[in-house]
Amino acid sequence: MRVIVCGAGQVGVNIARYLAAEHNDVTVVDQSSELIEQLAETLDIRAVAGHASSPDVLARAGAEDADMLIAVTLVDEINMIACQVAHSLFNIPTKIARIRRPSYLDGHWADMFAREGMPIDTIISPEREVASAIMRRLSRPGATEMLPFADGRVRLIGVRLEDTCPIVNTPLRQLTALFPDLNINVVGIVRAERNFVPKARDQMLVGDEVYFVVDNAHVARAMAAFGHEEKEADRAVIIGGGNIGHRLASLIEAELPHVRLRLIERDRAKAAELTDTLRRTTVLQGDALSEELMEEANFENADLTIALTDDDETNILASLLAKRAGSSRTVALINKSAYSALISPLDIDVVINPRAITVSQILQHVRRGRVLAAFSIGDDFGEALEVEILETSVVADKDLKVLKMPAGSIVGAVLRGDDVIIPRGSTLIRAGDRVVLFSMAGVLKRVEQMFAVRLEFF
Repeated sequence: MRVIVCGAGQVGVNIARYLAAEHNDVTVVDQSSELIEQLAETLDIRAVAGHASSPDVLARAGAEDADMLIAVTLVDEINMIACQVAHSLFNIPTKIARIRRPSYLDGHWADMFAREGMPIDTIISPEREVASAIMRRLSRPGATEMLPFADGRVRLIGVRLEDTCPIVNTPLRQLTALFPDLNINVVGIVRAERNFVPKARDQMLVGDEVYFVVDNAHVARAMAAFGHEEKEADRAVIIGGGNIGHRLASLIEAELPHVRLRLIERDRAKAAELTDTLRRTTVLQGDALSEELMEEANFENADLTIALTDDDETNILASLLAKRAGSSRTVALINKSAYSALISPLDIDVVINPRAITVSQILQHVRRGRVLAAFSIGDDFGEALEVEILETSVVADKDLKVLKMPAGSIVGAVLRGDDVIIPRGSTLIRAGDRVVLFSMAGVLKRVEQMFAVRLEFF
């Protein structure tokens, strides 16, 4: 398939890497000649320097034969115009655009992105998606990741194991004996710099970040088994009142009315705007790193501190200072993958990676066929997919022992009608089942071929 990716930022590069690894014909367009040269040297793609909204640049990128255009530059208007040019001049079938400015996404102007208006098939809003991802974690304190599958009947949850976890140093094969009626399946472990899909003999250790699939009805018991029974936050502080912070505060006001919320914004004009638009949030103007403002924000009694500024270093430092001041838990927005290895030793409870969240949202629209959901897990750890099994699928009417999933992949759950089945070796996969599976990046293509979920397009 031929795909044009407009924008060579972190999101654009990761999407290009995913698609190129699966032998698609990928062209990346960016106005930075330096970035384009670097991409051409490191990825098996074509790279074109120029403005992504210019017809001549898109023509050089192969727009006349393209199946899809993904516009993820840093400028909303360029993304919108690129999709319009792709539609009007080149008739590219599928167009995806990243739109960040809230006013473009206001419900009053929803018709703007109809085919007879601005012909964009799918809108990706990183700020909205990040705010929603944080809200999912707030619903289950202690979770570093919380992903819904099968209309919410199954969850993939990430947790970090503390020394209070009752099942550390326990082989996975014993979990069934310890919790015979708990529908749970451990699908991935991040240990120091090693990522792996565990086998039955493997143990979970203190400091591991563990990903497991669980029946939604058993989430509370599963979290307790992993040593996480934190209560929901009653007092929270948001640092940073940009698009994400503003959106999150609005969601908390609407969905968690019991939470007493304070928001710190450095910019005076923005703080005044937030004061006017938020109804129950106390807005404080100033530097969140200053000792005086930290005292005023009452970090000492905060159940949760969420650092959402546009500066990674500020978010890390603010989280550390909040923890030292007495905040029970901290969440930090971090864009740079280079900082990932620092987080566990620094005692930041949850890291939000907007790049990974945006990539996941795009993948859900790129992966067609019978893929019902797709999420990127961790920092290039792998993908979690929800797949519908067709009668013609090679896996239909076979048990997992016969299928022999590739090393580095695992079936996490099988949904059959109203039943959630945590699979064992004898579990039979039937046509019509919905399967939640996890695959590390290196074997994803083999897993896709096995389940016949190749990349397809509109």
